[in-house]
Amino acid sequence: MAIPETIEPEVLLEKRGSAGVITLNRPKQLNALSHAMVRAIYPQMLNWKDDPSVTRIIMRGVGEKAFCAGGDIRALYDLGKAGKIDEALPFWREEYELNHLLKNFPKPIVSLLNGIVMGGGVGLSFHGSHRVGTEKLKFAMPEVSIGFFPDVGASYFMPRLKDHVGTYLAITGAMLGLGDAFDLGLMTNAVEWQHIPELFDALLSEDSVDSVLERFAMKDVPLAPLAEHYPMIADIFQEQSIAHIIAGLGQMALGGSLFAAKTLDSLHQKSPTSMAIALRQMQLGVDMSFAEAIQMEYRIVSRIIKGDDFYEGVRAVIIDKDNLPRWKPQLINDVTDEVVNAHFMPLSEELVLG
Repeated sequence: MAIPETIEPEVLLEKRGSAGVITLNRPKQLNALSHAMVRAIYPQMLNWKDDPSVTRIIMRGVGEKAFCAGGDIRALYDLGKAGKIDEALPFWREEYELNHLLKNFPKPIVSLLNGIVMGGGVGLSFHGSHRVGTEKLKFAMPEVSIGFFPDVGASYFMPRLKDHVGTYLAITGAMLGLGDAFDLGLMTNAVEWQHIPELFDALLSEDSVDSVLERFAMKDVPLAPLAEHYPMIADIFQEQSIAHIIAGLGQMALGGSLFAAKTLDSLHQKSPTSMAIALRQMQLGVDMSFAEAIQMEYRIVSRIIKGDDFYEGVRAVIIDKDNLPRWKPQLINDVTDEVVNAHFMPLSEELVLG
């Protein structure tokens, strides 16, 4: 008789010492966040919130490649293509509710961030108190590349980064290493990858989180190569439209800026509609509370999954992997204010946050 294959839990939730430990356990999928994982983590966080013996939360991912590469986009794509949008939307609603809980959690949350941290992985880790990056960190919000938009609270934290760098990251989907992420405050701490196991064990104690992290702090954090471009980013990405941003980059490229030329080339590969939505998010989100930003994102996702670009982007990047998306529309000048505005309109059933 064949022995049935053991199915590993997608997320491990355990109390160890003084810590509640969340371990993302889908290494073959780069720990992509599924709906089941969200539904497991949320009630456990509520339990730990009220448990006086739990003094801190630790988040980590299995494997060396990724903490979490984002949401389980393929599953959401399949639901949408099957016309089951009403089954896909609860994932985002419950994910955003989890983001809100993490943002307002009364105890330290320490996320150990090695390798890829994108999308839903940013939403899980960013809103806690301590974000510990290693030299292998690859941080990005690349959603415009698949016809989506930077969500999970990005509307709140990205426009608050210095020199309009958040707007640059939202529209380009650029990936950052540890040096840049630390310089921008996206990481609060830096620890060498080889010391993460020791750090984890030390965090299980009653010692203060800050004192433990100080003991393991990286002596020489890598340089931040993006920093030399902050003045250009601040000048160009404060513009009020994608067309103006593209024009500004074009001028700088003609003036000999390789950085501007590469950035301009990257924008030509993104969804024009997604870029316009992302810019509007950044403009509105800077004046919003976290709850307001999350509610706005739920409005956007409720509309964007009824469009074309998300499915075309996932097809091109994840399914067929031809990297030749056929956006609708193809040109940024064909994205009207009416189309963008429609994504931000109130819903008949808004996201209600407790």
